[in-house]
Amino acid sequence: MKMNKNKKINPVPLFLTILRILVGWHFLYEGISKLGLPGWSSSAYLMQSKWMLSGFFHWIIAHPTALAVTDFLNIWGLILIGLGLFLGMLTRAASISGIFLLLIYYIANPPFMASGTPAEANYYIINLNLIEAGILIVFASVNKDYLWSLDCLLNQMMQRRKEKIFPQKDNHEILETGINYRRELIKNLASIPVLGLAFFGMAKKNGWFSFEESNLEKTDATTSATVMSARMRDIRELKGQVPKGKIKNVEISRIVPGGNLVAGFAHARDLIYVSPLIKNYFTDEKVIETLWLYETCGINTVIFRTDEQTIRILKKFWQRGGKIQWLAQTYPKEADLSNIKLAIDAGAIGAFVMGGIADKLVYENQLEYLAKPIEYIRSQGLIAGTAGHATKVPMTCVENGIETDFFMKTFHDDRYWSAQPKENRSEFMHNLDESSYDRAQYHDNLWCASASDVTAFFQKCKTPWIAYKVLAAGALNPEEAFRYAFENGADFICVGMFDFQVIPNANVVYNTLTSDLKRERPWFA
Repeated sequence: MKMNKNKKINPVPLFLTILRILVGWHFLYEGISKLGLPGWSSSAYLMQSKWMLSGFFHWIIAHPTALAVTDFLNIWGLILIGLGLFLGMLTRAASISGIFLLLIYYIANPPFMASGTPAEANYYIINLNLIEAGILIVFASVNKDYLWSLDCLLNQMMQRRKEKIFPQKDNHEILETGINYRRELIKNLASIPVLGLAFFGMAKKNGWFSFEESNLEKTDATTSATVMSARMRDIRELKGQVPKGKIKNVEISRIVPGGNLVAGFAHARDLIYVSPLIKNYFTDEKVIETLWLYETCGINTVIFRTDEQTIRILKKFWQRGGKIQWLAQTYPKEADLSNIKLAIDAGAIGAFVMGGIADKLVYENQLEYLAKPIEYIRSQGLIAGTAGHATKVPMTCVENGIETDFFMKTFHDDRYWSAQPKENRSEFMHNLDESSYDRAQYHDNLWCASASDVTAFFQKCKTPWIAYKVLAAGALNPEEAFRYAFENGADFICVGMFDFQVIPNANVVYNTLTSDLKRERPWFA
């Protein structure tokens, strides 16, 4: 029997094999990239989930063991699926596993919902995850002998072994079978040297052959549970959940994020570009992503101003399953309490009179306009208080019987180089008209004129105290400033934070409050 030399080769198996190898390399590259990146975690990807199963994904982030298992399965799942597809080994099992993994990625961050995660091949409903899942359905359906693969080779080896034991062909057929077998052997093993070359290129690209470059944390894999920007928000670095206290019946985390940054405002001295920069950074989705990060660290309350932007963002967050509480900074204008009513209607658990307004009312002795908002907030069943830059604000409330559930008072040490000189300090300088003081002597860089006076007042005051401006608008180190506030009597601290500062600040609070704290004032929350 002669061999048919004119027999046409079917190009479809070749093309499908190439496609399988390409998809397999994508999986493999993703897995190896994550494995080679110190501290990689899927937390940043899961944190942005806002569709089906988002509650489950956020639960994973909040539990370190569950997150560690998820990261392990994610990395090694990608590697093993990638190897299986690239080499054509257990192709059907690798394809089905890949479909399952890609659908999880798709559900966690579908392309039709806004996300801060970089994505590629994202066209509203269709993205690369869905496209690759569709391709894997084909591979899961194709007979394993149809494609060039190790599966096919193993099957042929078993068939050849069977033929040796039970020969049923004449010499010509055996000869032709041997030639075909060698051809099939070369064909089905062709992906192995390709894998070697691809891996060598990847290793060289990532600097694994260079001592200097091997210490750089870098990767360019961006699909699926992306490694991009995850390093700065690795939840596995969290030492423990932020401790909490209570104001009346409301449980509040000991550190409460402030809302200046969300509103696009920062004390940046003469750097006038900073506020526009912050407004562009804190998009709605970035704020929501940061709120999820707060919750993951055990921070359950935020102090945001009362305006349409705040309410819009919080409603979006709550609709996606977020639980964070809102303590509202309000702006009453004499008898007009509409701003407070806006906060109450929007779901605030408490409210307070903004510090600048309270300072001015005390300075001008218009105490009725300070007392009425507080009384109204309490009458609606919310916790109520007032903020103040001046120690005179809480002192005046106590002296005049204005009953509050908490005070907010600026508090920080003055040992930093740009602090206002003592001889030029005034508690009410923020409320004076600029024409009444010398700009060469006064600068907007100090928010607590006398920390010792504040400490002395709260030693005798049993009302819960939320200290704010504890970092002197970024002039002080958190490790020192947080301890200084808690040791001198603050029950809570309010701190403005970027997303990359949340986990470090939560760790500082946790370490401070679980250490030997030299605090004389009892906890009043």
